[in-house]
Amino acid sequence: MPESYLGVLGIAEALGVSRHAVHKWRTRYPDGSDHPFPEPDVEVDGAPGWRPDRLGDIVRWRDSLPGRGAGGGRPSLARQEYLKEAMARGLDRDEAMRALATFAIEFPEMTEQELCAWLVGKWRR
Repeated sequence: MPESYLGVLGIAEALGVSRHAVHKWRTRYPDGSDHPFPEPDVEVDGAPGWRPDRLGDIVRWRDSLPGRGAGGGRPSLARQEYLKEAMARGLDRDEAMRALATFAIEFPEMTEQELCAWLVGKWRR
């Protein structure tokens, strides 16, 4: 069975951003810069690919971007709702974000917004 990798589109969907944003990050933060974007694990015909288990590294990289402030910028409405529900269940922000990154790895076909809505729906049953 062939190995699966996340391309730029897969990372974009998991993080709830456009693929253009991922391309922009790779251009603005190349290897050798002060805050390099995580290097791909593979390249096929010039297209980068990252192992799904590296998604957490990419989330941590994004959350620590310079100028984003302590909270990593304003989260999407879906993420805000997810964090609110997670905290109501005793998770702190870091635990909730690690859980979300883990689900993103397990369900790479779902966007962050879809994952957040799915988890909130499960919790509210």
